[in-house]
Amino acid sequence: MGPDAGDQGRSLELDFATPAEPRYHKRTLVQHEYIRTPAQLHRFCEQLSSASMIGFDTEFVSEDTYRPDLCLIQVAADEHLAVIDPRDVRDVTPFWEAICTGDHLTVVHAGREEFRFCFHAMRKRPQRLFDIQIAAGLIGLEYPASYGKLLQKLLDVELPKGETRTDWRRRPLSPRQIEYAIQDVTYLKPLYDCLHARLDTLGRLSWMDDEMTRWQTELEEFELRENWRRVSGSTGLSEKAMVIVRELWRWREAEAEAQNRPPRRVLRDDLLVELARRGKSDPQQIRAIRGIERSLSKRHFDAVADCIQRALALPRSEWPTRPPRKPSSHGSLVGQFIATALGSICRSLELAPSLVGTVQDVRDLVEYRLVPPAANEDDPAPALAMGWRAAVVGRTIDDLLAGNLALRIRNPRADDPITLERVAGESQSD
Repeated sequence: MGPDAGDQGRSLELDFATPAEPRYHKRTLVQHEYIRTPAQLHRFCEQLSSASMIGFDTEFVSEDTYRPDLCLIQVAADEHLAVIDPRDVRDVTPFWEAICTGDHLTVVHAGREEFRFCFHAMRKRPQRLFDIQIAAGLIGLEYPASYGKLLQKLLDVELPKGETRTDWRRRPLSPRQIEYAIQDVTYLKPLYDCLHARLDTLGRLSWMDDEMTRWQTELEEFELRENWRRVSGSTGLSEKAMVIVRELWRWREAEAEAQNRPPRRVLRDDLLVELARRGKSDPQQIRAIRGIERSLSKRHFDAVADCIQRALALPRSEWPTRPPRKPSSHGSLVGQFIATALGSICRSLELAPSLVGTVQDVRDLVEYRLVPPAANEDDPAPALAMGWRAAVVGRTIDDLLAGNLALRIRNPRADDPITLERVAGESQSD
């Protein structure tokens, strides 16, 4: 996968320090290809079809556009490195097709946006996706951990800083910027090797597979569903007001996409909620809301008024409903108590607590266990009652609820002062 004649391939001097992986040597010269034309991209993607592993990362700018503006794609395929410039190539669909087909392993770090770029282009998942950040949490390292921290912890490599505030939309890119960007994929293979070996030792490779499936499913659902319930400040609004929130959100999304602007720059959340709370479709009353004329373009007042009127005209059968079940006071209290032990439970199992679940996840599990089984028939099982979480953390919480385990403060000055102790007379669970 070397550079074509006349392209701008360069050699970068990179410093590998991997005592556990002696085939990675210090001061290794790594050749990369700078892909700027459709012809180069097609040839490169043909070569990707035979790669056993494809690691990739992206540089993007997201603050000014409806979707993140893709500015650079860095690729590590087996022993080869490449940088794809979407500003010159324009259509990078062939790369996303290569990522989604074949039998290669796809490796990323904190790959939420990388997944989104791929999914928007193909409506498919990357082939056999492995996220370094998630894998680190499954062996008990910090989650979420930055790429640099994982390099220091696992490979004893420290990357130079200096381009964290780069505007990746500007051209030409300097050799220093390209070097900075390409380092984000250069070490994906040794990081993968190290994490995969540890997961294998702990018997957690199946956990990793399950977690990647769950993670990608959640991202797909987030991308495909209407997320109007996530409008900031809308919690507690009446069902009638939420009808207006939904209609205004739909209008705002369509307008933001048409303008290629962030939705909140079309209409701020707080103003959208205030419009819904008042429930008035008269344009003059809309203009009377403080701050609305600084946020909403004057040409949009009639469209907003139409949205509100349309929402008010909907029959009650088409109104959104509230979540059917709220935690009881007992479930909330017990859940808060047990949540304090979540960190201790996870650390004893070599798991990152923030990957396993949140305080709310614990409360959801407690409530799920405390209510009669018939009351849960229509509710999805909480996260801690499914998959590997149920097998380890969920089971421990069940033992706490059953009185088989107790929390004890062993040493208040210790980094981990809380310990779990089996109650006398109780047998060890499987």
